Amino acid sequence: MDVEPFALERWFARFEHDADIMLAESGIRSLDAARFDRDPGELGYVIPTNGDPAFRETIGDRYDRPADEVLFTCGAQEANLLAFLALVGRGDHAVVVTPTYQSLVSLPAAFGEVTTVDLTPPEWDLDVEAVKEAIRPETGVVVLNNPNNPTGKYLDESTVEAVYDVAADAGAYLLCDEVYRLLAEAPLPPVASLGEFGVSTSSVTKSYGLAGLRFGWLAGPREVVDAAWNWKDYTTISPSQFGQHLARQAIESENDILAVNRELAAENRAITREWVERHDLSWFDPVGVNGFVTVPEGFDSGESFCRHVVEETGVVLAPGEAFGHPDRFRIGFGLATDELEAGLARVDALLARHG
Repeated sequence: MDVEPFALERWFARFEHDADIMLAESGIRSLDAARFDRDPGELGYVIPTNGDPAFRETIGDRYDRPADEVLFTCGAQEANLLAFLALVGRGDHAVVVTPTYQSLVSLPAAFGEVTTVDLTPPEWDLDVEAVKEAIRPETGVVVLNNPNNPTGKYLDESTVEAVYDVAADAGAYLLCDEVYRLLAEAPLPPVASLGEFGVSTSSVTKSYGLAGLRFGWLAGPREVVDAAWNWKDYTTISPSQFGQHLARQAIESENDILAVNRELAAENRAITREWVERHDLSWFDPVGVNGFVTVPEGFDSGESFCRHVVEETGVVLAPGEAFGHPDRFRIGFGLATDELEAGLARVDALLARHG
């Protein structure tokens, strides 16, 4: 089994440590641990290893599923890995809507075959018929990321339901990575609540600002969750005791946390939108905290532009090549507003020098 190098993570590994401002971060700014009770007691394994049953029941309620149809994981990244091991680990075929977070393409490609269906710019619309045509008899899963990373496109309810129907009609599961769902002002029903073929992954990383907890979950049909749990015995065994302890508190106070985070995202989106327009660039006005912006004139590609930015200003942006679009770059605007403004000002100065 071969897996493609994770282009975005390699880019971060190269530049992030020595940079001053991270304008490529894909989540909301991090919360301080001081706001939580930080004593989980004895730091043993979480028992049972799929997560605390009462907490799984709390998470399951939002998907109209019982506790046994929820598995706690080390972030959404592990949830997606386990889902793919369960659904395409036998060499099956997957249909993946792109552009998307690379692991949602590269992981199923490592285990089986992948057919991609592209969102159509500039609105990043999805042709449901194209998804239907891509499905084969051996297709095990159709994959969405909604709201989408990197474009910020939030496919509407009717489109998601239509994709679910074409997947279910073919006996395939619809897996949706929904880590940005709760940053939307009006979140759609999660895919795991749509029926027996719906699978959702999420975490407290992107919407809550708790990336360091490495706490996420998988919700879906019992047979998928059980198969994923079987694989988890060989990965992290149990979720983090500390992560579960703090994540439970975050969920209990999520209305307050999400209200503040949505307000921050809206304010920063407006600032970034003005910056994009001022430089005659274009993007699709995003849901979440990521924008996929056209490369300014005078630069050969997204990677060329982002390299100039980080080497000359100490600001990290994400090249569009990491998402299959060398004519764009991803900007993350979920950080603190003053830091966002400082980073944009540095890029302003670079564009003035290169203009």
